[in-house]
Amino acid sequence: MPSPTPSPAEPTPNNTSDSLPAAGQTPEQIQPLLSSENFGDRIKGINLLRNIDPAVAFELIVPLCTDANTRVRYAAVSQVSTLGEQDKAAALTLLKTALGDSEPDVQAAAADSLGALKLTESLGDLQALYENTPEWLVQMSVIACLGEMGDRNAFDLLKSALSADNSLVAVSAIGALGELGDERAIALLLPYAKSDDWQMRHRVAQSLGHFRQQPEALQALKTLSTDESALVAETAQRVMAA
Repeated sequence: MPSPTPSPAEPTPNNTSDSLPAAGQTPEQIQPLLSSENFGDRIKGINLLRNIDPAVAFELIVPLCTDANTRVRYAAVSQVSTLGEQDKAAALTLLKTALGDSEPDVQAAAADSLGALKLTESLGDLQALYENTPEWLVQMSVIACLGEMGDRNAFDLLKSALSADNSLVAVSAIGALGELGDERAIALLLPYAKSDDWQMRHRVAQSLGHFRQQPEALQALKTLSTDESALVAETAQRVMAA
């Protein structure tokens, strides 16, 4: 997902980091960056957290998830997708809070991180966000996250997302239904194998690959393997051979 575009009100990062200790690989060297008044320094510090003990890095990143700057919050919440493994209960609380952030980019990053950590306890919060947000990017992130989580309780929401006004959200739902692995999805996916949109057919080929042992799915894949779109055909052939 692309990083958020700074608003006109955001200042351009200056060179305050020149006066800070050289960025290193220890918490003591990174902390001055994280505490800097310059948001560019804080983002640099967040990126350096990948190089230290994950348990320490998680403790350091927590305050940045509620930073005053959107780009800093986005960077921090995005990294919780891996660092949150250190304390999933704390990560759940942190990310559920981030779902209510004022910025759609941060909300989307929170959904991505919840999916990566497979925090299925957040299903209700994700559904509420999907149903109430006007932002297609957030909706798409929520749908993708539910597929990654693999919680079959999300089936009905993914089914409804197939009818989303935004085609990108619908395509995301096709992919998520495949990842979910619930065989009820096959009947929902088959009509999209005949879509005029090659992107739909391509995503259907990927999704049906999860059900290739089922006769209906296999038959659709055989048809898609001779699709006029080379990418669709190649994808169908690959998933059948997997």
